[in-house]
Amino acid sequence: MTRHSKNCTAGSVYTYHEKKRDTAASGYGSNEVRFGKDSLKDFDCCSLTLQPCKDPVITPDGHLYDKEAILEYILHQKREIARKLKQFEKQKKGKEDEAKETNLKEHSDKVQKFDDSTRATGMKEDSTQPSTSSVSNMTADKGKELPSFWIPSLTPQATKTELKKPDEKVRCPMSGKPLKLKDLIPVKFTLMKDDDDKRSLIVKRDARYVCAVTNDALGNSVPCALLRTSGNVVTMECVEKIIKKDMIDPTNGKPLKEKDIIQFQRGATGFAGSGIKLKGKIDGAVMQA
Repeated sequence: MTRHSKNCTAGSVYTYHEKKRDTAASGYGSNEVRFGKDSLKDFDCCSLTLQPCKDPVITPDGHLYDKEAILEYILHQKREIARKLKQFEKQKKGKEDEAKETNLKEHSDKVQKFDDSTRATGMKEDSTQPSTSSVSNMTADKGKELPSFWIPSLTPQATKTELKKPDEKVRCPMSGKPLKLKDLIPVKFTLMKDDDDKRSLIVKRDARYVCAVTNDALGNSVPCALLRTSGNVVTMECVEKIIKKDMIDPTNGKPLKEKDIIQFQRGATGFAGSGIKLKGKIDGAVMQA
């Protein structure tokens, strides 16, 4: 409990500030936070490197990548899949060999048991002396078993981890859907006219690109889409008001289909909200009566 001079403990109202403070101190309840601008990826940045793309490409789901980064990711995933498949095949072959050895051992045990029973029957018919009972008080073969569980030969053995057959498809790191090299579509951004062209793209934080048709500035707050036929980027407002009327690409005059208009996914990072989700929530423990 904090000092009375620092808190209004005599008030009849449980204020919002006191509630938040007590929740953080106790660890109970849910915590919510709204992501700031620094926690959201810009729409024109690579989803892997989180930096402005030098050679941008986009997937059919609207996730933007730098061509170098996504090619390196695809090659790495193919190597990993090949390595896991090799381990899986090795495990599969080991199981088959173990099953063969087990079958051979069972067969040899049956043959040995049959020979022992046949030999014992012959000895009983030829024997004239009475059989002597065993001195051990253990029934059956219990006398041959070691009762000491701490002996190394009786300690439990750790089994190897069971490997499952790996997925042979390379998947998009953002959407998780199968991704092929031919699915990547080149993107052509229209640069904003600036008096100072010597500045790099990273320095230009306000607006780097504009719509190829209307010259409106593009950003996270402006939904935009790619036209597959030309690779140009336009705003969704331009798509709804101009392009969808006759379904023709205004930059080259080629006809368009619905699948040729790919909307960009905005504000997705590995540590913040995905898409246009701007709030994060962590559910904590609650006390119920």
